Amino acid sequence: MTFLDRLERRFGFLAIPGLIRYVMILNILVYLLAIANPGFLSLLVADRDAIWRGEIWRLVSWIFIPSAGSGLFGPLFMIFYVYFTWWIGDMLEANWGSFRLTLYYLLGMLGYVAVALVFGGSSASISLNFTLFLALATIAPNLEILLFFVFPVKIKWLAIWGLLGPTYMFFVGPPSVQVATTWSLANYLLFFAPEIFRRMKSDRVNAQRRAKFDQAVKSAPEYMHHCEVCGANEVSNPHEDFRVAADGREYCSRHLPK
Repeated sequence: MTFLDRLERRFGFLAIPGLIRYVMILNILVYLLAIANPGFLSLLVADRDAIWRGEIWRLVSWIFIPSAGSGLFGPLFMIFYVYFTWWIGDMLEANWGSFRLTLYYLLGMLGYVAVALVFGGSSASISLNFTLFLALATIAPNLEILLFFVFPVKIKWLAIWGLLGPTYMFFVGPPSVQVATTWSLANYLLFFAPEIFRRMKSDRVNAQRRAKFDQAVKSAPEYMHHCEVCGANEVSNPHEDFRVAADGREYCSRHLPK
């Protein structure tokens, strides 16, 4: 029984079935309220100074801020974002169950809140929901989706593309950015890093075994029959006949014991 299994047995009652659906519904509600009063969103962001002043609802409310673009295509992007995140949540819940998805999302929230409290700024829910996408891409890397409902593409390629930015910032950014990048992926790393390392180790061992096998095949003789007396084989003497004698050894027709 894994550690997650033990946690689920003890705290499974805390799971929230349909969690991502609820989050997306509240995203839609906040989006509509923001249209009527754009300043409303400023009350929801995970602002470090505001949290320290006692506005503790900001520790949670930032996940309900919709990631919708502005301008003519803003509503269209909002529809796509809600639909896609809703679908990912359903896929993960069907694979993991409600408890593991709830725990995964909660760990992601804690990571982003830690980044906001330590380094300032405000956390973006689209970054948290990107870790949902990474989880699905890890579980089902060859799953095909229709990008923009038109172009078929495997989900693993989109995940790799999405990781280019954080990876670049991790390697070229200052230590604070490296820590923030790691924390922002805390839920993904906690869930998948051990399995990824085990898989990498297994692949390395299998590659070593394969290399040894290939080397053994290359060093093995290229013939199957040979004469114990003269060393002739079917490669050097393709027209020769070879027989196994009563002593269990193989001979060509010229040296076969009578």
